[in-house]
Amino acid sequence: MAKWFNSQSRLVQIILLLIPFVNWIVEILVRWSAFLTTKSILQLLAAIVVTFGGLFIGWLDVIWCLLFKHMILAKT
Repeated sequence: MAKWFNSQSRLVQIILLLIPFVNWIVEILVRWSAFLTTKSILQLLAAIVVTFGGLFIGWLDVIWCLLFKHMILAKT
């Protein structure tokens, strides 16, 4: 899912991250996918934080995607 998200155009990424409930679901799927791909402790911590409190991080990811075309700590 992380590779799929990163391969989308910025417009699609931003639209997915702007819709409130979709934002949280996309965040969870991308974070856990990135963890399963990299097996990094940092990815695991990001996935756990987003799973239980990802609403604020989702809004930060909108800005991050505008600047860098991937989520914070989710580049695979």
